[in-house]
Amino acid sequence: MSQSPMISNQAEEWIHRFINDLARHEDLNPKTLRGYTSDLRHLAEWFEATWNSHSEEETLFHPAMITTKTLIRYREYMQIARSLKPATINRRLITIKRFFEWAVKRGVVPANPARPVKLVAMEKVSPRQMTDQEEASLVSAVQRHGTIRDRTIILLMLHTGLRTMEVCNLKPGDITIGKRSGTLVVRSGKRNKQREVPLNATAREALTVYLKSLPSESEFLFPSEKTGKRLTERALRHLIQKYMRLAGLEGLSAHDLRHRFGYVMAEKTPLHRLAQIMGHDSLDTTMIYVQATRSDLQAEVEKIAWK
Repeated sequence: MSQSPMISNQAEEWIHRFINDLARHEDLNPKTLRGYTSDLRHLAEWFEATWNSHSEEETLFHPAMITTKTLIRYREYMQIARSLKPATINRRLITIKRFFEWAVKRGVVPANPARPVKLVAMEKVSPRQMTDQEEASLVSAVQRHGTIRDRTIILLMLHTGLRTMEVCNLKPGDITIGKRSGTLVVRSGKRNKQREVPLNATAREALTVYLKSLPSESEFLFPSEKTGKRLTERALRHLIQKYMRLAGLEGLSAHDLRHRFGYVMAEKTPLHRLAQIMGHDSLDTTMIYVQATRSDLQAEVEKIAWK
């Protein structure tokens, strides 16, 4: 079990003032506040230990004593001396940036020294890919144990790549089905962007059958079976996890249905078209479906091994 950083009472007081302000004015859970406290204590411990090791006079942590150069040195310390993961370093830097935003608002410092400090670049690793067998197992589980609504939801997610929020917000009027084509309109995607998603024959067939069973007064395409109102994202994730368990699948989530669509489509679809279908702002995001996974890279270097 790791020990709490040893810092001065003055440092504790500054951190306490910041956390108290957040607790009073923002709706943050206790775990988040504990994380902020821990991140700032690590900064204060490093600052006081570093400065006091080179000076006969005791130096205590104070926001006004922290400069941009100081924070860059702290970032280097976390990277090189501590070998912390980029995600940990970036979390601490984000906390520090927020702390100094608060210090500026309170008139403690004239400018935010953390603003110019860049986060550590992180290698993009492709998400886990659902296999053909896993997809077949999931579909089989929902066909055996699920309602027509649940079967349609999972098939639609596998064949459109919709986010859970986008599925929950769909309304019957968002669906258009013709003899050889069909579309659905996502009216409230990420950052409230609207887009049109084509429906393949599998999705069209499933929706055609499902829509016949949907009450005409239903506001949402996939209403909650308990309330009849909008299905929440939490309930949808729980629903998908239920069928994952029934299928004997582990380590997969609702979002992996979207990833499954991305991987399968990326094999034959130009990236700019896939980005449009999936609602990506940048092709960099779509690239995760064509980048090699760690296991792929390992397999490549093994090809030239001498043993």
